Amino acid sequence: MLKTVVVMLVAVTAGTIGDILLARGMKELGDLSTMNLKGILNVALQALSSPKLMFGTVMLAIFFFLWLAVLSWEDLSVALPMQALNYILVAFLSQYFLHEVVTPMRWAGTVLVAIGVVMITKSGGA
Repeated sequence: MLKTVVVMLVAVTAGTIGDILLARGMKELGDLSTMNLKGILNVALQALSSPKLMFGTVMLAIFFFLWLAVLSWEDLSVALPMQALNYILVAFLSQYFLHEVVTPMRWAGTVLVAIGVVMITKSGGA
């Protein structure tokens, strides 16, 4: 179980960093919903050379391969809830790196998710 927790912590951290980098990189490139097809294709080409987007994609690939490893030895009903740790990290990192406002209601939800993850993780050792 300790192996699962450690690998999932590394995986979730990599995934969260990847998500933050992708969000930041895409916000820098612009809102796709307001663009025509030519604008979207231009942004797609820019995205291919964006260091944030490239590194974010690498971090998400690391998450993916670590996730595959965890699935090879752990029950899905234990491993999948551990991914919810991502919600906790995203709330903290989004506030500091993306300057998002995380409301008290979101923090309350984040605490509930954390409690649920701990409960499910502890049940996996039984």
